[in-house]
Amino acid sequence: MPLPPAQKSLLVSLSGPSSSGKTTLARLLRDLLPNTFILHEDDFYKPESLLPFRSGHRDWDCPEAIDLPALTNALTYIKSTGKFPPFIDSKEDQNTLGACPASPSHINLAKAIIASSSLHSLLKHAKICILDGFLLYSQAEEFKPILELIDVKLFLLASEEKAVARRKARDGYVTLEGFWKDPEGYVEEVVWPNYVEQHGYLFVDGDVKRGRLDRKVLEREGILAMGGGHGDGHGDEEGFGEVLVWAVGEVVNRLEGVLGGEGGRGENEGE
Repeated sequence: MPLPPAQKSLLVSLSGPSSSGKTTLARLLRDLLPNTFILHEDDFYKPESLLPFRSGHRDWDCPEAIDLPALTNALTYIKSTGKFPPFIDSKEDQNTLGACPASPSHINLAKAIIASSSLHSLLKHAKICILDGFLLYSQAEEFKPILELIDVKLFLLASEEKAVARRKARDGYVTLEGFWKDPEGYVEEVVWPNYVEQHGYLFVDGDVKRGRLDRKVLEREGILAMGGGHGDGHGDEEGFGEVLVWAVGEVVNRLEGVLGGEGGRGENEGE
């Protein structure tokens, strides 16, 4: 089943809490998958002076911090042209990442999954865009136009303890105005509470701390997630490697289904 003539790209979204490994995974997927590039949600922040306050801090981690119409416009451009928007000047690519946490054996397994698929032939006339963002699956009305454009939705997990520790270990972030480093208490008072508020609906009884995903909700929303726990493997070769192999398998399976009418596995199979 070929893409509609007006669609030149397939959109794969990759979301989850801050410091769950999204950008690391996005860059690996870009390097492994054919005809693939990344769009970062972080490149759509509003100017710092327009951000609201939470707990005495400028809040970079809420829906109001993102220029959602501009993000929607960029995604629409990508789907219709198959090209990275020339009007986007990426700041996110200036932020540093640590060493690749996936082992060579997991990377080779991911390569084998792709090599045995039909993606290379199916993507002769289309591109894959990976949308990397901390806040993509919000139930706020403003996110609906974005979600309607996405072909495959992946969700990563991390416990509060791991996410806070990883975030605090970061140097900071390049912004429109220069450079931002989290002030004391920002992660605990702003980042994690925002994540819980926006994603609680994905967990059983809204209990993000316990970490049990609500499979019925995921199926309803078309969101794919690995396992049922917090997935704290990021930063450890074995755990992150398993996440990489899972993500490659899901992307290959779903995109073959979209492009070739194949794919056959049910939502969240094997979990």
